[in-house]
Amino acid sequence: MSETSPLLSVRDLSVAFTQNGATTTAVDRISFDIAPGETVAIVGESGSGKSVSALSAVRLLPYPAASHPSGEILFKGVDVMRMDDAALRKIRGNEISMIFQEPMTSLNPLHTVEKQISEILKIHRGMGEQAARARVLDLLAKVGIRDPETRLQSYPHQLSGGQRQRVMIAMALANEPDLLIADEPTTALDVTVQAQILKLLKDLQRDTGMAMLFITHDLGIVRKIADRVCVMTKGRIVEEGPVERIFTAPEHPYTQHLLAAEPKGRPPVTDEESPVVVAAEDVKVWFPVKRGFLRRTVDHIKAVDGIDVTVREGQTLGIVGESGSGKTTLGLALLRMISSTGRIRFGTHEIDTLSWKDMRALRRDMQVVFQDPFGSLSPRMSVADIVGEGLEVHYRDLTPSQRDERVAAALQEVGLDADTRFRYPHEFSGGQRQRISIARAMVLQPKFVMLDEPTSALDMSVQAQVVDLLRDLQKRHGLAYLFISHDLKVVRALANEVVVMRAGKVVEAGPAAEIFDAPRTDYTRALMAAAFRLETVGAGIVSE
Repeated sequence: MSETSPLLSVRDLSVAFTQNGATTTAVDRISFDIAPGETVAIVGESGSGKSVSALSAVRLLPYPAASHPSGEILFKGVDVMRMDDAALRKIRGNEISMIFQEPMTSLNPLHTVEKQISEILKIHRGMGEQAARARVLDLLAKVGIRDPETRLQSYPHQLSGGQRQRVMIAMALANEPDLLIADEPTTALDVTVQAQILKLLKDLQRDTGMAMLFITHDLGIVRKIADRVCVMTKGRIVEEGPVERIFTAPEHPYTQHLLAAEPKGRPPVTDEESPVVVAAEDVKVWFPVKRGFLRRTVDHIKAVDGIDVTVREGQTLGIVGESGSGKTTLGLALLRMISSTGRIRFGTHEIDTLSWKDMRALRRDMQVVFQDPFGSLSPRMSVADIVGEGLEVHYRDLTPSQRDERVAAALQEVGLDADTRFRYPHEFSGGQRQRISIARAMVLQPKFVMLDEPTSALDMSVQAQVVDLLRDLQKRHGLAYLFISHDLKVVRALANEVVVMRAGKVVEAGPAAEIFDAPRTDYTRALMAAAFRLETVGAGIVSE
């Protein structure tokens, strides 16, 4: 391969899937090149064919269900499509590595961090135990894992989302690949960790000279990391060019649509006279650390450490902070879904003293929408059963026809066709599944809704639609929202008040306008820089 030849050259590639005798074209005759040391981003919404195109480069699609009606993929001048299994094994994980979107499902839950990374080194480089351990420690340090020696024997569930993604990057870079394929590697991460990961990838690219194929739906990330951009929709590349040209003078209507698809608008005007729905004082959630034969408590992990919050009717309190800061734990404590200390008042009820049984009567007035709609919706239940389940528990006097009417009305309110209620979750897109989750909460006509990262896994345009929907529902029903998110652009569009958390404590709190426009602490300023400018993280942000 000459110096001027592309490292990877995709030519006229098509990908089709056959199921039950029917064939669907997922990718339709796309072409692009990646030069050594270059970063090419493929952007587009879910279902556009981005990931399928990337997986084709190392033939990781589910063959024979997947096929390639046309095209070739040349890596260093050799057609990957014609390689035998031995040649493929040589380049996979060695010359071409991948980072996947969800590290929790990509990492083996039964193996330690050390075993998972060292396995790659032993297979591809023939390293012994000691050499592999030294290399693993070096890799963990390079990707920003603090005290890497203490993490060698950790399992994936013992790490935060950012730490798991760093382990995935360490695995991908273990053999110093020539091409790194990163498939939505920062989607589920908070803004500071996202900025750290992007900086890490750029630094590693500079040090090693590797090329990158970066798959994402987040155009803000593309502008920060990519040299060239390919915009995909419905299996086709509709526009390609240098990153600055794409952002400053997009030519295709779809590219213009993507660039315009950011959460817009502002939250409702703050009303200090609105009734308080949830008020909490000095909330603490401490998890005991037990050691020794007798399992005595020797310390505590202070996940939430003395926090006060107030959420009013028709208002939104945004909770922001890095992974592991205690955001979700605080929300679960306010809903009495986990044990805590401190005073918690819901309406006129002092719920911190209520038993789990006594709480049941209040559950219909407090609902949750979770981050991952696919994981929170039962795959074995129809949408009608999922949305109507709460009605069976809390409104037992409803007849089946009345319950069905309430389900249909809830689905219509969130913008879904009521006739789809007899389908199952896998038959819907990510945005539609999140609307189903919202309908499941809204069907009970709650007063308070905890929204835990409800837009983080969604495309930009779908995010904007869900934000508009949440704002509309809040206005219509006077809902109080506790909005937990790492996406500060979404928080800015929804929240009246903001609490910034770090290590279980409040770093800064106040009106959203003040927090976003004039942050008082270094930590909050670094959060804002990471979210709105994607600059190198500054003071107050530490690596994991």
